Amino acid sequence: MSIDTSLEAKRQIEICNACRYCEGYCSVFPAINNTKVFDKPSLTFLANLCHNCRGCYYACQFTPPHEFAINLPGILAEQRQESWQEFAWPRGFGQLFHRSGLAISLLVVIGAALMIWLINLLPGQENAEGFYRLLSHQTMVLIFIPAFLLPIFALVKSTRDFWASINGSALQVTHIKDALTTALSLKNLSGGHGEGCNFEDEDRFSLARTHAHHAVFIGFSLCFLSTSVATILHYFFNNPAPYDLISLPKLFGIPGGILLSVGSAYLAYLKTKADPELSSPKVWGGEMAFIVLLFLVSTSGLFLYILGGTSWLAELLAFHLGCVLALFLLTPYTKMVHGIYRVAALLRDAQLKSRT
Repeated sequence: MSIDTSLEAKRQIEICNACRYCEGYCSVFPAINNTKVFDKPSLTFLANLCHNCRGCYYACQFTPPHEFAINLPGILAEQRQESWQEFAWPRGFGQLFHRSGLAISLLVVIGAALMIWLINLLPGQENAEGFYRLLSHQTMVLIFIPAFLLPIFALVKSTRDFWASINGSALQVTHIKDALTTALSLKNLSGGHGEGCNFEDEDRFSLARTHAHHAVFIGFSLCFLSTSVATILHYFFNNPAPYDLISLPKLFGIPGGILLSVGSAYLAYLKTKADPELSSPKVWGGEMAFIVLLFLVSTSGLFLYILGGTSWLAELLAFHLGCVLALFLLTPYTKMVHGIYRVAALLRDAQLKSRT
């Protein structure tokens, strides 16, 4: 029999608020203690403040088979994924993606790669270098600018709606500083104590998930920086790709791609090791999809660099750009949103702390 997740979350949180054994853990528990009414905005805020480190579950004396049946990481994960679906735009596709995200991602990758491969068969630019001989810069711009701007609009809209739903108000510099410091240090991923989380191995503390997240974040940032520098070189210095190994795009892009590949692969491995009952099993595919897309983008980019001078150029280019296009288009519905919402929740938490 299905249960109302909001009512169940409220029940469990009220028990946690009465017990307060875990009040020295992550930011969730001080926020619970400072909350007077556990209504929908409060539950949405608390759910997205939770980083699912699972330390509270293994410390709790009221977990199943106790009659209280406390599973705070699990019920907050349910509330969290419901908020991702509720604020996604368009909402219907957000719900579909969370049910079948991995399958949808792979279909979009295949479809986008096939489209680009067919474009590659058209007459190219014979005087151009590298993959521009197959796909002109103008064609790439026509394909990717809309695929970049539409997800940005969807993310801005969903984030604005989420911020309003948790009663967020005007921010001060101190709020932003506190929230970003907490977010970038991944303090809450270790339960707030720095020893690591219990995500993949029950009551054993581990920093593996923290290290994997840092690898993904740094790798993604370096890849983004590589693309940004290449854009500046192309438009402002008349220096189009391909670039030498000793150039800023490559010096940023290659280490970034390696870090992103290793980090995303390790996150996927850790997710398979974790207890699914302490998360939201019904959206497992939707959560895994973003990790897989990051891995495919970074790894295919590395292979394109290594084997770009071979007869496999057309196929590798089509697959890599298909992965990038799928990542862009599906980002507003992937677990990328959880990072944005969690930063927003940390900002709201900083606001609330400043008022106490």
